[in-house]
Amino acid sequence: MARPLQAALRPFLPADGPILAAIFRAAIEELASDDYDEDQQAAWASAADDEAAFGARLAGELTLVATVSGAPVGFAALKGAEEIDMLYVHPGVAGQGVARLLVDALEKLAAARGAKVLRVDASDTARDFFSRRGFEARHRQTVQLGGEWLGNTRMEKRLAGKPA
Repeated sequence: MARPLQAALRPFLPADGPILAAIFRAAIEELASDDYDEDQQAAWASAADDEAAFGARLAGELTLVATVSGAPVGFAALKGAEEIDMLYVHPGVAGQGVARLLVDALEKLAAARGAKVLRVDASDTARDFFSRRGFEARHRQTVQLGGEWLGNTRMEKRLAGKPA
């Protein structure tokens, strides 16, 4: 495992849409190749083809951007109070603590919003990461994207309650 980076977090800004779309596509194409075939990856990555719509989706959720020296290297989005909708890091920083930093922050934000549990539909590529973070598999599922079927796992983590 690589050495952790000195990453910082900040809120999503409208100007982030194109770079986060590029990170999204690169993560799928480079990090998910052992778990999904080329057609599945292309269908998945196509969710960012319309960068304006992709940016609007991120703007509609609580989205955090991880930066290194001011440049975005990853992002995560919390949908509602208790669902991680997206978690992606640039392949060049994978395994260096960026995803952990993002999920730690989302866990705190979800708890602050009153969530008792945090859920994620984890890709096969991300399942072990979430397991190491205390998420437990609930069930296997498939989703259709762009005419392709992709498997993932619904996972949940109980969040610590506030002391009485």
